[in-house]
Amino acid sequence: MSFPNIPDVTPDINIEREDVINLTLASIAFEELGLAHIINAEGEKIQTGLDFAENNDDLVEINRSVERTLRSAIKKQMLLQFKLEDTLDIPETTTNNNE
Repeated sequence: MSFPNIPDVTPDINIEREDVINLTLASIAFEELGLAHIINAEGEKIQTGLDFAENNDDLVEINRSVERTLRSAIKKQMLLQFKLEDTLDIPETTTNNNE
Protein backbone atom coordinates (compact mmCIF):
# COMPACT_ATOMS: atom_id res chain seq x y z
CA MET A 1 0.00 0.00 0.00
CA SER A 2 1.47 3.34 -0.97
CA PHE A 3 0.81 6.74 0.53
CA PRO A 4 -0.20 9.81 -1.48
CA ASN A 5 2.42 12.45 -2.10
CA ILE A 6 2.14 15.51 0.11
CA PRO A 7 3.93 18.72 -0.93
CA ASP A 8 7.23 19.41 0.80
CA VAL A 9 6.61 21.90 3.61
CA THR A 10 9.59 24.08 4.53
CA PRO A 11 9.98 26.67 7.32
CA ASP A 12 9.05 29.30 4.73
CA ILE A 13 5.45 28.20 4.33
CA ASN A 14 3.66 29.64 1.33
CA ILE A 15 0.67 27.53 0.35
CA GLU A 16 -2.53 28.46 -1.36
CA ARG A 17 -6.05 28.03 0.00
CA GLU A 18 -6.64 24.99 -2.21
CA ASP A 19 -3.45 23.37 -0.89
CA VAL A 20 -4.58 23.95 2.70
CA ILE A 21 -7.89 22.26 1.99
CA ASN A 22 -6.19 19.35 0.21
CA LEU A 23 -3.70 18.87 3.05
CA THR A 24 -6.51 18.93 5.60
CA LEU A 25 -8.48 16.36 3.60
CA ALA A 26 -5.34 14.21 3.31
CA SER A 27 -4.84 14.36 7.08
CA ILE A 28 -8.44 13.26 7.61
CA ALA A 29 -7.93 10.40 5.16
CA PHE A 30 -4.77 9.24 6.96
CA GLU A 31 -6.56 9.29 10.31
CA GLU A 32 -9.47 7.34 8.80
CA LEU A 33 -7.00 4.79 7.44
CA GLY A 34 -5.47 4.45 10.90
CA LEU A 35 -8.91 3.88 12.41
CA ALA A 36 -9.63 1.22 9.79
CA HIS A 37 -6.45 -0.61 10.80
CA ILE A 38 -7.42 -0.40 14.48
CA ILE A 39 -10.91 -1.74 13.79
CA ASN A 40 -9.44 -4.58 11.71
CA ALA A 41 -7.02 -5.44 14.53
CA GLU A 42 -9.91 -5.57 16.99
CA GLY A 43 -11.74 -8.01 14.70
CA GLU A 44 -8.63 -10.19 14.60
CA LYS A 45 -8.43 -9.98 18.40
CA ILE A 46 -11.97 -11.36 18.64
CA GLN A 47 -11.20 -14.17 16.16
CA THR A 48 -8.07 -15.14 18.09
CA GLY A 49 -9.95 -14.91 21.38
CA LEU A 50 -12.60 -17.30 20.12
CA ASP A 51 -9.89 -19.81 19.22
CA PHE A 52 -7.91 -19.56 22.46
CA ALA A 53 -10.33 -18.53 25.20
CA GLU A 54 -10.46 -21.11 27.94
CA ASN A 55 -13.73 -19.97 29.51
CA ASN A 56 -16.50 -17.42 29.29
CA ASP A 57 -14.64 -14.99 31.56
CA ASP A 58 -11.86 -14.78 28.97
CA LEU A 59 -14.40 -13.97 26.26
CA VAL A 60 -16.05 -11.32 28.43
CA GLU A 61 -12.66 -9.66 29.05
CA ILE A 62 -11.85 -9.69 25.33
CA ASN A 63 -15.26 -8.18 24.63
CA ARG A 64 -14.67 -5.41 27.18
CA SER A 65 -11.29 -4.65 25.69
CA VAL A 66 -12.67 -4.47 22.15
CA GLU A 67 -15.60 -2.35 23.31
CA ARG A 68 -13.29 0.20 24.98
CA THR A 69 -11.14 0.43 21.88
CA LEU A 70 -14.12 0.78 19.54
CA ARG A 71 -15.66 3.47 21.78
CA SER A 72 -12.44 5.46 21.42
CA ALA A 73 -12.46 4.89 17.66
CA ILE A 74 -16.05 6.14 17.46
CA LYS A 75 -15.13 9.28 19.40
CA LYS A 76 -12.24 9.92 17.02
CA GLN A 77 -14.55 9.28 14.07
CA MET A 78 -16.96 11.93 15.34
CA LEU A 79 -14.13 14.46 15.63
CA LEU A 80 -13.01 13.64 12.10
CA GLN A 81 -16.55 14.18 10.86
CA PHE A 82 -16.57 17.66 12.44
CA LYS A 83 -13.16 18.38 10.90
CA LEU A 84 -14.40 17.28 7.48
CA GLU A 85 -17.57 19.37 7.74
CA ASP A 86 -15.56 22.43 8.81
CA THR A 87 -13.13 21.91 5.94
CA LEU A 88 -15.93 21.62 3.41
CA ASP A 89 -17.53 24.79 4.82
CA ILE A 90 -14.44 26.93 4.18
CA PRO A 91 -15.72 29.85 2.10
CA GLU A 92 -14.61 30.21 -1.51
CA THR A 93 -13.07 33.62 -0.88
CA THR A 94 -12.57 35.75 2.16
CA THR A 95 -13.74 39.33 2.41
CA ASN A 96 -11.39 41.89 3.89
CA ASN A 97 -13.42 44.33 6.00
CA ASN A 98 -10.58 46.86 6.15
CA GLU A 99 -10.92 47.87 2.52
